[in-house]
Amino acid sequence: MRIGELSATTGASVRSLRYYEEQQLICSRRTEGGQRVFDEDTTHRVAMIRCLIDAGVPTRDIGAMLPCVHSGTTTPTTLARLTEAHARLSAEMEERLATRDRLERIIAGVRDNTCAAAAAPA
Repeated sequence: MRIGELSATTGASVRSLRYYEEQQLICSRRTEGGQRVFDEDTTHRVAMIRCLIDAGVPTRDIGAMLPCVHSGTTTPTTLARLTEAHARLSAEMEERLATRDRLERIIAGVRDNTCAAAAAPA
């Protein structure tokens, strides 16, 4: 499948797909006309890449993780990277929830005309 088809199938932009290829996360072969052609199983790989990126895993780590994720076997290093990504994402979520809670207090303070007190940290 060509890069535009892969983009339409996966929802990843053509620019992102080119970046993934540049980072050697996916690979293509070239036609005689120089167009990129991807195997059908690349759609699953792109889905995993996007999932890991959404989870906060840097692309430099994804390249090392993908073989383990696809095979179902892992190394201690890969497991450590996934665990670190999980901890980082959990910390970010806690921070976002705290920010949401502060915003709720501010909104309540504005409604009750006690905005300055509501903005104070909990």
